[in-house]
Amino acid sequence: MARPETIVVTGASGGIGRALVEALLERFDEARIVATYHKASDLPGHERISWRQIDLRDAQSIEGWSSEFDRVDWILNAAGYLHGEYGGPEKSIRKFDTEFLIENIRVNTLPTLLLARHFGAALKQSPAPLLASISARVGSIEDNRLGGWYSYRVSKAALNMALKTLSIEWKHSHPRGCVVALHPGTNDTALSKPFQANVDPEHLFDPAYTASMFVELLSALGPEDSGQFRAWNGDVIPW
Repeated sequence: MARPETIVVTGASGGIGRALVEALLERFDEARIVATYHKASDLPGHERISWRQIDLRDAQSIEGWSSEFDRVDWILNAAGYLHGEYGGPEKSIRKFDTEFLIENIRVNTLPTLLLARHFGAALKQSPAPLLASISARVGSIEDNRLGGWYSYRVSKAALNMALKTLSIEWKHSHPRGCVVALHPGTNDTALSKPFQANVDPEHLFDPAYTASMFVELLSALGPEDSGQFRAWNGDVIPW
């Protein structure tokens, strides 16, 4: 795949998002990186990083922002929601809450669809466009053996379907492009902090490690890989 010149990283103030920005700066020494945050402080500065505050749940904001770009080579969406003001993952259907499900979908599913819609024209100008979103293995229907976590699983399964469907459409409209879902494993971030107690230390990753693995993986992907669900180590995950 051609080296990207303009890379958009959304949700870049989170643990994996920040690590992706750092890994991209190191890997592509001439690339311009546009990184977004929702609420953050102490954002890393660099002459090749442009920070932009964007609410990825807001269609008008993304549409207006996308009009500033003539060409984008890569879009990496690292935004995610697992717990917060609306609650946390449900162990039982008795704990299911409508507002929690809606917020999971608004953050985990909707942004990728909005980014694809409004940045499609700019990506089409790239010789090798790439759109990748951080998903999760728990969004795999075939791999679901433990149950629970209804809202998070539903939102990630919906994200996976969105990416798969987009990859089919873009085989015609963006034939040089690649659309993929990415599974990062469990990383030592604020997102996973409340759920790390039962994680084997060998399977709790440093976000810097995961980000470097993702950049290596994405650099090797091409149109023939579009529509896949990949883990950080390159393994293909069933939908």
